[in-house]
Amino acid sequence: MEVEMKIRGLMVDPSTNMPIILLKDTQSEALLPIWVGLYEAQAIALEVEKSQTPRPLTHDLLKNLIHGLNAKVQRIVVTELKDDTFYAIIWMEQNGEIVALDSRPSDALALALRTDCPIYVDEDVLRTAKVLPNPAEQASSQDVRKWLESLNDEDLGRYKM
Repeated sequence: MEVEMKIRGLMVDPSTNMPIILLKDTQSEALLPIWVGLYEAQAIALEVEKSQTPRPLTHDLLKNLIHGLNAKVQRIVVTELKDDTFYAIIWMEQNGEIVALDSRPSDALALALRTDCPIYVDEDVLRTAKVLPNPAEQASSQDVRKWLESLNDEDLGRYKM
C-alpha cells in the first residue's frame, strides 16, 4: 500500500551539511527525511520557489520531453529502502500504455513538482525508515533540527538518494 506525501521543505543536515528533502504524510504529521545531493536539492528548491532559469534545467527538459511525446506523469512512488538507499519509480502513461521508470527519489521528486503529479511512499519504506512523528499540529524547524541532532553515527550515513 502507498501513502500520499507532499514535499514539506528542504533543510540542511547540521552534521553533514547535506540537503534533506522532508516529505510529509498528507493524513498525519509524520515526516520522512531523504538526504539528497546538492544539485538535486537546488533543482527542487528552484521549482518550489517557482524561479525561472534562462535555459531549461535537466528536470525541465524531462518534463518537456514527456510532454512532447504525448505522455503524462501519473505519480511517483518511493518504493524501497535497501542498504540505506531509497529507490523510486516514475509512473507514466503514453497512448493508454502505462510505463514504469526506475529513478532516484530526488529526480522523481523534482519531476513530480514540475508535472504537478502526486507523490507516494510505500508503507514498507515508512516502516523501515526513521520517520519523524509529530504529535503537535506542525513540526517546527527547531523540532526537526533536534531530531536530526539526536541521530546516532549509524543513522547519519543512511538514506542516500
